Amino acid sequence: MPTDDLQTDRIDWSLTTWEGARREQMRRWGRMPLADMIRALEDMQVLAEKLVKSSASGSMERVPRSD
Repeated sequence: MPTDDLQTDRIDWSLTTWEGARREQMRRWGRMPLADMIRALEDMQVLAEKLVKSSASGSMERVPRSD
């Protein structure tokens, strides 16, 4: 399988560690407008509640995306 050197050169390898991934996550979250942050938190809460219900019932319900 051929490798694309240009694509490999663009990879920020510092993001491939747990610490790097966390820094990138915090950087992106910090640049997000407040309304988007609140919407994301609400979506995560809804997802968490559905996962708790499905885990308690033993079935996995398909969770629709809220894009």
